[in-house]
Amino acid sequence: MVLPNQLTVLRIILTPIFLYLFLYGENTTLQISFVVFIIAAITDWYDGWLARKFNYITEWGKFLDPLADKILTSAAFIGFVLVNVLELWMVILIIIRDILITGIRIYADYKKVSFSTSYSAKWKTFLQMFFIYYLLFIYTIKTIDWIYTGREKFFNLLLHPLLIYYSMLFITLFTVVTGITYIYTNRLLIKQLFGVKN
Repeated sequence: MVLPNQLTVLRIILTPIFLYLFLYGENTTLQISFVVFIIAAITDWYDGWLARKFNYITEWGKFLDPLADKILTSAAFIGFVLVNVLELWMVILIIIRDILITGIRIYADYKKVSFSTSYSAKWKTFLQMFFIYYLLFIYTIKTIDWIYTGREKFFNLLLHPLLIYYSMLFITLFTVVTGITYIYTNRLLIKQLFGVKN
């Protein structure tokens, strides 16, 4: 197994470790979970860079890499649902959309069919990751007494329920719209891919 694929597998292994530490309920484990998430995210960037630079592109990697990304982001979203920061229905919509589109892309790669990826889909990924980093960072910083003490109102503002709700609502709607747009834009290729005749 080439190194980029090993890093992808590592990312999948780190995901349940991150979620367990995040939900454990102690400040130290929460702080460690943030570090684990950062390491997992770095493997995503590094395995992509290695694959492109040294042409370590394999069929296994095409299948596993996007799947590993969705597993990591979904775990983070689910973690915040379980600590009552995010709404479950929003996360479910995001996960369904990402699984559906990722599944289509993986199957398309298997069938050697090339689909176009829009800029809006790239923005979707950026917004999701930025929001997760934001939540994890603020949520973690709150557990460090010498930083949090005396700044309670500021941190409560950064994690204000309305701010989080409407930010997540925008990301959810944007994610769903990009999914619909992706399917519509590639509708003919999707029909061809699954053998649907007009």
